[in-house]
Amino acid sequence: MDDRTLEALGLSEAPREHPLIYPGAWPVESGLLHQNRFLRLKAMENRRLAKWMVEQPPGGFRPGKSGDGPVPLNYALRSANQTLVGDRYPVISVGSNACPAQLRHKMNGLGVSSTIPMVKARVTGIGLGVSGHVSSLGYVSASPFHTPGVSRDLFITWLDAAQLEIVDASEGISDPDGGYDRVLLPPEDFPMALDSGELLGGAYLYVHRYGVLRDGSGEPRTHPGERRLLTELLSESPQLREWFGDTPEEFASRARGNEQLCEKGTRLFVDEGRLTDSGLRQYVTAEPATTVYDDIHPANSVPTGA
Repeated sequence: MDDRTLEALGLSEAPREHPLIYPGAWPVESGLLHQNRFLRLKAMENRRLAKWMVEQPPGGFRPGKSGDGPVPLNYALRSANQTLVGDRYPVISVGSNACPAQLRHKMNGLGVSSTIPMVKARVTGIGLGVSGHVSSLGYVSASPFHTPGVSRDLFITWLDAAQLEIVDASEGISDPDGGYDRVLLPPEDFPMALDSGELLGGAYLYVHRYGVLRDGSGEPRTHPGERRLLTELLSESPQLREWFGDTPEEFASRARGNEQLCEKGTRLFVDEGRLTDSGLRQYVTAEPATTVYDDIHPANSVPTGA
């Protein structure tokens, strides 16, 4: 039995197809998303990601070869004709980009490989807030805010150039009317620890241009899951209920594919004074950085050649 398929792991449903499950199911451990599988990725102490060990799928990574035992990640990527780790971009995920099915849906829909290393990391300084934007995919997504000194486990995806372009486009970073900018977080403000012991020297994050939704105290609101979030938002705003209905199901149905209605909902968040600053805009630069992992030197000492 092949127990590493997305279906077997409960990771096969994408929020783009089922908006009320947003942000979708996240894995419980680091892995390599490859075709329809999420393969275990084991950290190697004091070694950079290229030398972490990944289990092989049935038949191996190279056509005609058998998969027998774990292999170094870069060996697996090379065998599968995929971009090596060092030429990829580490991107912190706070919402559905940590859901393997969502990533597969984004990439496969545009004919791009969905082979992506997804690494669980201990990240300090990032909270899981709520975007001030109603998406025409039928949900209100998560968006980061600054939480100095607070640590949590988040997934970092290592995207190749084509994959990064797709995610950039989905976040609207090149669109003057888009919702997000991509920033490269500095390690002194945002420590990022991998299970190998490496402290990343930086990683990318998508930061909302207009802030995040606030709670009743004025602080950034945390994302509790889509169904609960929509229930709360609808209960707080008669106008939102008039436009989007009384239930999460009605909200998702009316928002899905209706750009004009979603724009009205997004403006309503502003008009009702629901937004607050994320505390992350200070890291936005005139142009997004394009530094790959090999050129992002660890923030701690890793042995030469690791």
